[in-house]
Amino acid sequence: MSEPAVDSSASARLTVAASDLANTLNLEPGDAFPPVFATSRMIGLMEVAAARVLRPRLRDGEASVGASVDVVHTAATPSGATVTATARFVGREGRLFLFDVSAADDAGEIGRGTHKRAIVSAERLVAGASRRSPKA
Repeated sequence: MSEPAVDSSASARLTVAASDLANTLNLEPGDAFPPVFATSRMIGLMEVAAARVLRPRLRDGEASVGASVDVVHTAATPSGATVTATARFVGREGRLFLFDVSAADDAGEIGRGTHKRAIVSAERLVAGASRRSPKA
């Protein structure tokens, strides 16, 4: 596989819906997350952007997967706003592809950090996950 050129970038965009809000994580009484864009959704959008940088370089049967994320979420975003995440390829660390990632809404930056991805066999990944399934 050829690797992307340093500074290659891609973006992912979404309009924040109710399902993207932190309060969807209120799983039991006592959980009290606010109705603003969830950090987990911001990270997911950053991962999508980074995966898009790698997508043209994947061979049949391969997938890119997140290996680590180190980000700060610095501003709250309301439902209905548009969030754009951008990932910029900065190099390799062994088998891992390194990215600078950021996210912004209509009012400006809401988060930034670094993300690492690996390229793996999709079949092997799914097989490994199925071995971790609870026994019926």
